Amino acid sequence: MEITSPNGQISVKLKTVENKLVYNLFDKQINLISNSEISILQNVSVKVLETKVNQVNNTWKPVWGQFSEIKDHYQELEVSLNYQEVPATLFVRVYDSGVAFRFKVDEVSKDLSPSYYIQYGLSNNDEIFSPAGEGKPLGPLSIGDLANTDLKKQILKMPLLVENHQNKYISLLESDLVSAPGFDVMKLYFDKESKLLASNTKFSSTKNNIITPWRVILIEDNIGDLLTNTVPLNVAAANKIEDPSWIKPGKTLWDWRVHGYTAKDGFTYGIDNESYYRFIDFAAENDIEYFMIDDAWYTHVEPGKMTLSEKLDLDKVIEYAKEKGVELLLYYDRRQGDYGDKELFPYYKSLNMKGIKYGFMGPKVDFTRDAIRMSADNNLLIDFHDGPVPFTGVSRTYPNAITREFCHAQQDSRRAFTPKTFIRMALINALQGPLDMNNGIFDVTSVNAGEREKGPRKLNSLQTTSVAEAARTLIIFSGLVCIPDAPEAYGEKLDLFEFIKEMPVGKWDESKVLQAKMDAYISTARRSGDQWFVGSVHAEGGTLEIPLDFLEEGKTYTVTYYEDTKETNSKTNPETYQVRTSTVKKGDVVKANIVEGSGHCMWIRTE
Repeated sequence: MEITSPNGQISVKLKTVENKLVYNLFDKQINLISNSEISILQNVSVKVLETKVNQVNNTWKPVWGQFSEIKDHYQELEVSLNYQEVPATLFVRVYDSGVAFRFKVDEVSKDLSPSYYIQYGLSNNDEIFSPAGEGKPLGPLSIGDLANTDLKKQILKMPLLVENHQNKYISLLESDLVSAPGFDVMKLYFDKESKLLASNTKFSSTKNNIITPWRVILIEDNIGDLLTNTVPLNVAAANKIEDPSWIKPGKTLWDWRVHGYTAKDGFTYGIDNESYYRFIDFAAENDIEYFMIDDAWYTHVEPGKMTLSEKLDLDKVIEYAKEKGVELLLYYDRRQGDYGDKELFPYYKSLNMKGIKYGFMGPKVDFTRDAIRMSADNNLLIDFHDGPVPFTGVSRTYPNAITREFCHAQQDSRRAFTPKTFIRMALINALQGPLDMNNGIFDVTSVNAGEREKGPRKLNSLQTTSVAEAARTLIIFSGLVCIPDAPEAYGEKLDLFEFIKEMPVGKWDESKVLQAKMDAYISTARRSGDQWFVGSVHAEGGTLEIPLDFLEEGKTYTVTYYEDTKETNSKTNPETYQVRTSTVKKGDVVKANIVEGSGHCMWIRTE
């Protein structure tokens, strides 16, 4: 059995070997994954009954995202199977840039133990990288060395990035877990018996019908193209929100990291109305859609009852934000008590909140699925804090799931936050979908000096620059870009803040990763209409040559550069930059000179 991609370059071949179903994955006749088992009932003999080929070629429009329109073009092999009188169906979709596998079983007896098992027969010379929670992503680890590697404390996680020894880049992940009750998050491990990477996720449900998540394998020639690969979105279930017009991506200010900051006029930020009025004023004056208030707004929680902080009058803050045209987002977690989720989301709606940031619940699949659905029912955006479920593809199905902190979201201990780790997380963690990384610190000196109540435990541990922070807000894709600094920090650098202010977050028509190298640099471009935003960072420092081949022929564009100067230094002089304007056209090559740990930004538009 064989199925090929629409362009004929990627193919999957299936066969039965000793009553097991085995697949091989090829790209241009190169065997990327070989002789790997896939099953829904392990240790049960399987027979192939019949096959059917389906072809799909259409487009769809996401509510928000990296693209305004997405092409869904694939060939699908539908394989009818029999596991000793248990009928099942395997769907194999093959795209020009990846493949996806899903099982469906209408009925399985209670005495069987279904699990979604799949092997990945990579070459011993292939190298892998894995997310590590808030820590520095693992890797490179060669497949050949995994047999001698102790992974007990270094569990491999989805999405796994593979640097193929034949110059291909592969990602192993899943999509549409939100539509697959009974399954936990995909976990990867090295099976020392078969000497293959594998994933084995047990089915745990009172129901006896099964639909699995999609197991997805992305394939690209360039590492950065994995970040704009649309296969995970294409296999996800279509939008379930009947009228999503209330869902608006955008930028938000955030109070948590500003507590204790003293502005030049002597005002010190805290948990009080005057502080929040300042945030709201700056948001209103600079077209920032949202202001997020962290957990200090409540002090004690009982079922159905929230005790509000005496330090502020939340009703007045809500009214003030309404007058200024700024929407509010409120944080919540259960450390002060459990309000009850069925009551929580209607309560937020009654406060006229636009969304919730839900914290400290971790990777709980059922909780996360229910929270997304209940927030959608109450017209609320939802952002998950603290190592949440990587629900890849969920922004298509429930576009109110606007972002999540599946990364080290800056500050605190800084145990992972270095220029190289940022690039790793941008190339690895971000493969699972939108990230809330809290980039955009402009007053780097103040943070490094410990002049914030919620700053780093280790002083002078943030190696970055104001320009790099601006670039990172574009590089890391999200439906909600949370910028964590004080209004005055942005106000003092309004010429640089212009890059963030003008970005139409989440409303992109087109996105490209122009160039990227692990641990070294990344350069990303996003288009909205006739304007392009380009953000680059360089961990080691150097000159990035950025070809403007993506511009339209025959047009002259105005470009504003936000860049380093000769005095910029990410360790000793991080806030020095320059802003200048010029013109460019298609075919020009911009030489971006970036110091170690810094960045470069361009706003390109027609007049």
